[in-house]
Amino acid sequence: MVSLDFKTVLEFVPRNVYESAQSDAFKAFDLLHGATGAGNGFLGWLDLPSQTDESLISRIEAVARRWKNEVEAVVTIGIGGSYLGAKCVIEALSGAFHSHVKGDFPHILFAGHNLCEDYMGELLEYLENRDFAIVVVSKSGTTTEPAIAFRLLRALLERKIGVKASAGRIVAITDASKGALRMLSDENGYQTFTVPDNVGGRYSVLTPVGLLPIALAGFDIRALVAGASVMEKACSERSSLNPALSYALIRNALYRTGKKIEILVNYNPRLQYFSEWWKQLYGESEGKDGKGIFPASASFTTDLHSMGQYIQDGERTIFETNILVEENVRQVTLGSEKNDGDGLNYLAGKRMGWINSMAQLGTMLAHVEGGVPNIVFKIDRIDECNIGELVYLFEAACGMSGYMLGVNPFDQPGVEAYKRNMFALLGKPGYEEASAILKKKI
Repeated sequence: MVSLDFKTVLEFVPRNVYESAQSDAFKAFDLLHGATGAGNGFLGWLDLPSQTDESLISRIEAVARRWKNEVEAVVTIGIGGSYLGAKCVIEALSGAFHSHVKGDFPHILFAGHNLCEDYMGELLEYLENRDFAIVVVSKSGTTTEPAIAFRLLRALLERKIGVKASAGRIVAITDASKGALRMLSDENGYQTFTVPDNVGGRYSVLTPVGLLPIALAGFDIRALVAGASVMEKACSERSSLNPALSYALIRNALYRTGKKIEILVNYNPRLQYFSEWWKQLYGESEGKDGKGIFPASASFTTDLHSMGQYIQDGERTIFETNILVEENVRQVTLGSEKNDGDGLNYLAGKRMGWINSMAQLGTMLAHVEGGVPNIVFKIDRIDECNIGELVYLFEAACGMSGYMLGVNPFDQPGVEAYKRNMFALLGKPGYEEASAILKKKI
């Protein structure tokens, strides 16, 4: 179960600022749950955990069972929320040295999230002599990065096993009725799952977009959804005990005091990609109209030896949100040495988990004393239930936090600017005038 502690933050927030933020947090809750705020057509994620259909879970599990014994690797093609959600959960649940694979389940790979030629070339080489399948995620089927990856990977698969057999090795997660990928799927007989129209990409972890790759990796999506359902209930309460409301409240109160940068901190490397998903969720939802808390991340104690100096003594515009894991799966105890050459005998008999917890405590005390407020989330352990809770909590808080900032947390108009320039420079039909203008600038 996830718990939230922000008591050390209160010394950084004047009472009047806190009370004002608290009032605004309840107004934001009403906008979100009353579906009266900007972007209210994209609130399908709000009750998604409790409304997830048994038949959908069963269909996803059937694909996972079939491909488990059929392929060595599955490539998930997508960009932004279409890959980050699945990757963050799989990374969190996988062991550090298991490389996205659990037992005899397929190796889960990702493509379509960059345009790097070397990356794609290495992936094609890796798959050349392996049996593989493809999960392609795109509402339209025409987003440049995943569309390029799908064309290349589909061509390799068809060359290796033939067009007809390839149809059984491709699953498309796309629009229910329209778009290039839907048309291609219908023409070729690909199995499909639907991206709900009322769920944006960065809120899609608990749809087939995230659930199918997570199930293919061998993890329990029923437990993931169950954990999210527990948090859905907790976050539906119009109360100061609502952890999502409290988190939105305190981070915005800090923002109003000049804290412009939030660093999501973990002390377990498994959560590194959870931070990447969180950064997209908050960056794309809040960074609008010249507003927004800049989302950054750090993995401690590793980054204390690189960014620790700045965090301790740099510009005081930052605050930290910590995700702490209370239980470890494995136990590693430090032994004693006769000569004590490294000076570590004072720790002999101590578990690394305890040592890490003292590093956590010492770091937070130092940073708070140095003027960096620290919000703390604690989870019992890293498992499907706890990760499901965290995912839903951060989604719910993000919706309210965006409303507190006065922006639409469910659109992303700024993302289109780079696309227009890229299409013009690539010579895409219809962008001739923009191409001529850009070429005069470079």
